[in-house]
Amino acid sequence: MIRLLSVPALLLLACALSGVYGMVHNQVSYSISSEYFTKFKFDQFDISQSVSERLGAAIVGWHASWWMGAFIGLFLVPAGMLVRSDLGYVLTVLRAFSVVLATTILVGMIGLLLAIAFTKADPVVDTMLRDALIDDPVAFRRTAALHNASYIGGLLGIFAGLVSVFKAFLQENDRLNFRPREVEE
Repeated sequence: MIRLLSVPALLLLACALSGVYGMVHNQVSYSISSEYFTKFKFDQFDISQSVSERLGAAIVGWHASWWMGAFIGLFLVPAGMLVRSDLGYVLTVLRAFSVVLATTILVGMIGLLLAIAFTKADPVVDTMLRDALIDDPVAFRRTAALHNASYIGGLLGIFAGLVSVFKAFLQENDRLNFRPREVEE
């Protein structure tokens, strides 16, 4: 019974964690390129000019990422059902969420570091961005790379989270000394 009642709570938690991640992530992104928000994302997400830019970046982060939690939860919450005990189920799913979060942060940071190392001036792209009134096209592209890498990290995190769930399942079976029944021929 606890297990069934926890499913919607875990899905909501996944959405909340993803949304908060997006809010914090966008504070880092805003520090790299405020123009990514003021000249691109604010229009895309219809953020009013009366909202402070930092708050606007947080609002964009929430709207751009809460749904990723639902997507992640749709994989990890049912997979956690492999674990037999109710408490074990909840703890396994929470651990899987933390694995997704860690993977997302790691891949995002790798994406940012690669962008810093390899995103140099590009006359064609920079001219297009300057035509769109972007003053610092390199920083703009680095921020875009960070955002893209974070979405990739979230997707890879699902697989890492599933591995975490399967590991918990195997550990539980080992603790319970569970062995499949041998079939007589």
